[in-house]
Amino acid sequence: MLLALPQVLNSQDIRSIRCVLEGDSCWRDGQASAGTQAVLVKRNQQVAQDHPSLAKLQAQVLQAMQTNTMVLSAALPRRFFTPQFNRYTPAFPAYGPHIDGAILHSRHTHDWVRSDLSCTLFLSEPDEYRGGELVIHTRLGTQRIKGAAGDAVLYPSSFVHEVTPVTAGTRLASFFWIESMVRSDEQRQLLFDLDMNLLKLRQQHGETAETIALTGIYHNLLRQWAHT
Repeated sequence: MLLALPQVLNSQDIRSIRCVLEGDSCWRDGQASAGTQAVLVKRNQQVAQDHPSLAKLQAQVLQAMQTNTMVLSAALPRRFFTPQFNRYTPAFPAYGPHIDGAILHSRHTHDWVRSDLSCTLFLSEPDEYRGGELVIHTRLGTQRIKGAAGDAVLYPSSFVHEVTPVTAGTRLASFFWIESMVRSDEQRQLLFDLDMNLLKLRQQHGETAETIALTGIYHNLLRQWAHT
């Protein structure tokens, strides 16, 4: 599943987060957190883990994600990996093709999180930088994404992806991973499609015997597939 999520963050949240991120003092070389594969292709910056405002920024992003109905329906989250923040500029321009690690350890919560889904939350407007597209290589072809500030994109962590070189301006984003209650991407897709179509049926016809029956099917499938 590859899903665009419009306006996960509102303009006030974006302004308050960027007020911190636009200072140079909070950034460190992103290679410090790269694994053996990623270190060869990762050329960006990340917010220092000991920055005094980091916990507040992370809480803002988590609050928005955990209350977004599309996120809850599509991801069926069990755990969120603590959000991080990165910056791309011509001096630190790109992150080459890579695949996210399967099991991640959060130094903040001390949880081990299986990366079923990856998420990028854009914090810069597309016209504030040149290049910097999120490129996701799927079985059906390559997707190139450059979202508006506040928009997010959710995609399977098993996909190879990259950020193309930023040649002008600054690209700010938050990124994190989700462990789902339903490990299978195909099963999550079926549940999401069923949930979205149930929503449309209720909007068009109200609650009916058919929507009640289909809701039962949804929950019985979730009961069969979910691990809590």
